[in-house]
Amino acid sequence: MSTIVLMTVTGLGLAALYFLVASGLSLVFGLADVLNFAHGLFLSVGAYATWWAAGNLPGAGSDGWGFVLAVAFGVLAGTVVAALVELVMIRPLYSRTIEQVLVTVGLSLAGVAALQAGFGADPRPFPRPSWTQQVVTIAEARVPLDRLLLIVAALVVLGLLLAFLRWTRYGLIIRAGVENREMVTALGIDVRKAFTLVFAIGGAAAALAGALSGVYFGSVSPTSGASLLIFAFIVVVIGGMGSVSGSAIAAVAVGLLQQFVNYYGTSGAGDICVVALLAVVLLWRPAGLAGKAATA
Repeated sequence: MSTIVLMTVTGLGLAALYFLVASGLSLVFGLADVLNFAHGLFLSVGAYATWWAAGNLPGAGSDGWGFVLAVAFGVLAGTVVAALVELVMIRPLYSRTIEQVLVTVGLSLAGVAALQAGFGADPRPFPRPSWTQQVVTIAEARVPLDRLLLIVAALVVLGLLLAFLRWTRYGLIIRAGVENREMVTALGIDVRKAFTLVFAIGGAAAALAGALSGVYFGSVSPTSGASLLIFAFIVVVIGGMGSVSGSAIAAVAVGLLQQFVNYYGTSGAGDICVVALLAVVLLWRPAGLAGKAATA
């Protein structure tokens, strides 16, 4: 029983990481119709900015409020980079899908190369708060606190995103744009500002995932964003493009499936099962779990 509890909490922690990356990715594609392969770069920027701030930014550190300040700096860095990418590189390429893919893939590769040039290719130890390395007993299972931190952070972000989309003006514009962008434009609403805002929100969530992935894995590397981005794309497709709640449900399914199969089966079997789940969902419901089914 204790093993099941530990695997469940660990799987939910992994699901929290996937959701933080996938939520912004889903909104960006759902509203702006941009398949952003550079989204993992925002995660890496957030991770390295947090790592740098913990050791160099006045008032920041690896514990207490100092760590909160370091994470806030990392989130701000990811937000700024995401907004600049949309303004400078993506905005001129709307409705040009092939060019978007080429630019975002190239930016992703260039970003990894830049991080390797600036910080080295080897993983660097991440300044984790001491309390995150402690454990708490849940149903006789000794659960690391860093898993619970990830779960709480993801729940907070999910609540904030749903509240923003439901009760704010720009949230309503984004929701309407996901449903019918042409109609929103015809009403005289400038959706370009919403595009930039969605990129910034996605960058902030991905940067937070980068900071928390450092806590989860204990290190940060230039390729950490790319590895998490693969599963984030799977989560987005399973959950349904443009659906935050769908991404949350899909992230839980993917995280738990991957964790349990990898533990009870052979190494790597969990990844294969995740791809198989993706195939089943696409055959059964091509629009995703929370997406609208296509009609004739």
